[in-house]
Amino acid sequence: MSPVLSLTWVLLGIALLVVLNLKYKFHNIFSLLIAGVLVAILEGIPLDKIVSTVQQGIGSIMGHLALIIIFGAVIGKFMTESGASQQIADTVIRRCGTRYLSVGLMFIGVIFGIAMFYEVAFLIAMPLVMNIAKKANIPYMKLVIPTVVGATMGHSLFPPQPGPVALISAFNADIAQVYLYGVLVIIPALFCAGILLPKFLPGIKNIPLNSMIKPVAELDPQSLPSFKTSIMVPLIPAILMILASIIKPLASKGTLLTQLCDFLGSAEISMLIATCTAIWFLGIRRGMTADAVTNNVSLSISQIANVLFVISAGGILKQVIIDSDVGDSIVHVMSSVPFSPFVIAWLITAVIRILTGQGAVAAITSAGIVAPMVGAFHLNPALMVLAVACGSNTITLMYDGGFLLFKETFGISMKDTFKTWGLLELINSVVGLGMVLLLSLWIH
Repeated sequence: MSPVLSLTWVLLGIALLVVLNLKYKFHNIFSLLIAGVLVAILEGIPLDKIVSTVQQGIGSIMGHLALIIIFGAVIGKFMTESGASQQIADTVIRRCGTRYLSVGLMFIGVIFGIAMFYEVAFLIAMPLVMNIAKKANIPYMKLVIPTVVGATMGHSLFPPQPGPVALISAFNADIAQVYLYGVLVIIPALFCAGILLPKFLPGIKNIPLNSMIKPVAELDPQSLPSFKTSIMVPLIPAILMILASIIKPLASKGTLLTQLCDFLGSAEISMLIATCTAIWFLGIRRGMTADAVTNNVSLSISQIANVLFVISAGGILKQVIIDSDVGDSIVHVMSSVPFSPFVIAWLITAVIRILTGQGAVAAITSAGIVAPMVGAFHLNPALMVLAVACGSNTITLMYDGGFLLFKETFGISMKDTFKTWGLLELINSVVGLGMVLLLSLWIH
């Protein structure tokens, strides 16, 4: 099959996915399954192999990300119930003062975005931001934008969030490099989207607030966990992953130290340690009963079940693309295109994100398409992770979950949503890509 025809079938599958979602209101799980099976048939995968491809696609994602997503939901629940999230917000704002309020809120957004699933981080942070805006007498959207910018970038770029973890696995990237280069990528993006955009966005002071959202009922400051404990819990996975990546190359291969680094530095075990730490320090040590702990864990898991299965279903199309060698066909086609492979990877991911409205699904699907480019063009895998991650965090349309969450939370118009959410996402994504291209001049 010609590379162009092979690519055409993938695009047809994505188009079907969009039509099923938007016109016929199919659930994402069924849309992804139907689109994946159609592409598999058109790509010439034997009928007796399609079921195993579907199983492998779901299993590869479910097996790799299920525990990470569940642990993230549990950590978020205990941070909310204990007041740890409030402690982080109060401490950062107190240290930053009014002048650097936006910077402090971006920091909070990044921490929440790394530690929790995006929707959870958003819904926890926004009532806190409303409180702060009211106390400081600042137009609420001037503080909402920096917080959301931090949360979206933290969630999209850094492990242990599902998208980055899947990309690191697909490209065999070094986690420490992803964190290191990710910091270099995120800082200019945060500055442009979180600091400059609110300053120059026309009409930002007059965007009405018509939502049902209310400033959060704050807990007694004396009853909150300490700032050190509150900030330690969400950062445990990042610390363990980075330490393991630094220590492992210094140890001899096959030694106990190397094995320990592989064990503790894995996303699953580091998240398990963080979850147990959250349950102990933010739950049991604060007087939470065993029944209450169990109920909180069960509730947090039930709330993300749909998200978990949708992301896993995204693995179907990815596996079809891998099994049918579409990625190799795209490398063949793109080898004659006068663009950087990072730009091509970003464009592919951004288009899938815009069409499907799912950031993690876009990253996972794109990984199957662009993975062969890493070896073919001798690219740095960590930079490819970041390029695709930036593409999964781009401007979205009115059927995207993040778009609707932002719009309905504040009860603003479609125009104002595009002007705020749409612009901040686009700036995040483009500036992030620009930094990846800049880094690629020195890093190979």
